Amino acid sequence: MTTEKLKIGLDVDGVLADVIHTWIGYNNKIRKPISKEEISEWDFWKHHKIDKYDFYKELSLCWQRWTKIPSTEENLSKSTSILSNIGEVDIVTAREESTHIYVKSWLLSQKITYKNYVGVLEGLEKTNLDYDVFIDDSPLNAKSMLDAGKSVILYNQPWNLSFNDPRAKRIYQLKDAISIIKTLMQET
Repeated sequence: MTTEKLKIGLDVDGVLADVIHTWIGYNNKIRKPISKEEISEWDFWKHHKIDKYDFYKELSLCWQRWTKIPSTEENLSKSTSILSNIGEVDIVTAREESTHIYVKSWLLSQKITYKNYVGVLEGLEKTNLDYDVFIDDSPLNAKSMLDAGKSVILYNQPWNLSFNDPRAKRIYQLKDAISIIKTLMQET
């Protein structure tokens, strides 16, 4: 077994922060109401007649009220602390640049442990970054990363349920990534 730590790229939206919950509250005030379970694919906005750019703009607006964004689960700080002890964890997030300050404030408030914060404009850009394993919820990102030979841990969400690539390891809680990463470390 190697003593070198694996480099872990940890996503925010949909993995740590349940921003879609906040967005749904916003959406349901201005459009036909939808539930999280109805968001059954990554580009769900097409089926709900929502402009893609409006959706991403609205997500950015939700981040301006970062104190209202819940975490995806309890004990994330404990899980990220353990992950940081076994690997080098960086936050790797795709978003509009103006939201970085809000995301960093949210991470601090949630006591999320990480080494570096890396922001990109488009999710697929993550594939080109130097990480041994990514923890993400996007099926598009997961496919791109897997096709590039990267390890992917897919955080279970309604919009990625139809993604069935056996190369990705699916988790239902962040703590489930710990044993997967320990196994990856033994394999390297």
